Amino acid sequence: MNHTPSPKPMHASRITISQLMQPEHANFHGNVHGGWIMKLVDEAGALACMRHAQHRVVTIAIDQMVFRQPIRIGDLIVLKAEVTYAGRTSLEAEVQVVAENPITGEQVHTNTAYLVYVALDSDGNATEVPCLIAKTPDDEERMQEAEKRQMHRLAQKKK
Repeated sequence: MNHTPSPKPMHASRITISQLMQPEHANFHGNVHGGWIMKLVDEAGALACMRHAQHRVVTIAIDQMVFRQPIRIGDLIVLKAEVTYAGRTSLEAEVQVVAENPITGEQVHTNTAYLVYVALDSDGNATEVPCLIAKTPDDEERMQEAEKRQMHRLAQKKK
């Protein structure tokens, strides 16, 4: 049975993950290892996409990831992810990363990443995902920007 999934608003995919950064997450400089942050970003993006698609997803692309500020051991890393683009079988998730001092409450935005996933059915084949609905002008603008990024990715793929 092949039916088109019902459209969903952007905010329905929103997830937040928080994790205290421990010494085992450290690099040689005593900050959180960038690879650990990338792993958490990928997990957050995947969860938002799974929430939207209601299917398993696999990562197919990660746009550049720029670390603006270090995250320190003892910080609470807060990742907020949301689907910003939905194609036929692919989805883009925007993941915001914030480092929070759990004692003072001070928060620093460390980076934003855009990741692309493909939804898979139970046989491991790409499957249709629900369309994305903009509920606010901000949602509409973010969806338009995401569509531009996706068009750019597809153009790069053809080269």
